Amino acid sequence: MVQIDSESGQEATFIDAMKRLLEIDLSAVCRLDAHGNLIAKVAAKGAEQAAPIFLAAHADTVKPGIGIEPILEDGVIRSRGETILGADDKAGLAAIVEAVATAKRRPRVEIVLTREEEVGLIGAKKLDLSLLDARRGFVIDSEALDEVILGGPTHASLDVEIIGKAAHAADPEQGISAIRIAADAITRFREGKLDDETVANVGTIQGGMIRNGVPERVRIEAECRSFDDDKCVRQATSMREAFEKAASDAGGRAQVEVRIEYRASKTAEDASVVRLAKEAIAAAGFEPRTRAILGGTDALILSGRGLETAVLGAGGQAAHSTDERLRIADLEKATEILRRVLELAAGD
Repeated sequence: MVQIDSESGQEATFIDAMKRLLEIDLSAVCRLDAHGNLIAKVAAKGAEQAAPIFLAAHADTVKPGIGIEPILEDGVIRSRGETILGADDKAGLAAIVEAVATAKRRPRVEIVLTREEEVGLIGAKKLDLSLLDARRGFVIDSEALDEVILGGPTHASLDVEIIGKAAHAADPEQGISAIRIAADAITRFREGKLDDETVANVGTIQGGMIRNGVPERVRIEAECRSFDDDKCVRQATSMREAFEKAASDAGGRAQVEVRIEYRASKTAEDASVVRLAKEAIAAAGFEPRTRAILGGTDALILSGRGLETAVLGAGGQAAHSTDERLRIADLEKATEILRRVLELAAGD
């Protein structure tokens, strides 16, 4: 799987290959929705009357993800070159396929493979839910095998453009430095970990064109997240106002776009998917635990759209880095947990 390139936005070849694989190996009935997400329906096995369940993973990888060459050393899979491995999230998909194929009993299973998860959970947002029969399921997209991720935060993105006035560096009084405005603005709001449930970050800043010129424009990408929706909105507002006020004070302008990428959501501890997951994790020899995370997952979107969803791990480590790796023993355990989930759901 990881040898088929699928950086975000370039997943079509990989999804087509997985469609063929699922049709051949699992006799799945496959459809693509209007966004190119794959929904593969697999028949029940010894549990035809049980409620269907979905298992989801994302098709895309982060960069650098072109030309991945996996190698196996001492039971660990890594990338040979200067690329990621792609275990995020192809290990999740591999575990899904193997678990569905080897479960002794299973309900009807709908395997969902989304696009563009890494660049804003876009595939999950655009997933055609009318193609799904299942109303509960799991996203396999975390590392730890002993935990069930229940939910995540409200996430606000800020795209900022600061407009000053260009001038020669020898005559700075004739210009208005957009870089200085940006620096001033960033000192006007709190950043980093604000409390136990809220964070804020300035991720990129780009501006200026020449060393000997007062820079006219700066572009900034920032964000904030909180498990408390109101806190996230208030923080985003304070950040926007800081950019606007700093620009106004210096005689410049700030254009700020604030987007709510997704809203905080949390699956209840007593939900059926959580019960299934805990029982399966315990049966695999772990002490199950639950938590919410400040990161975004497809599960957060699907939960917000009315599907009972939790996240399970596939065992990878150091995702989004060229040190990404996956122990085969962990992938086998992840598969065992999923297989137990399916067998439990068959009699649920």
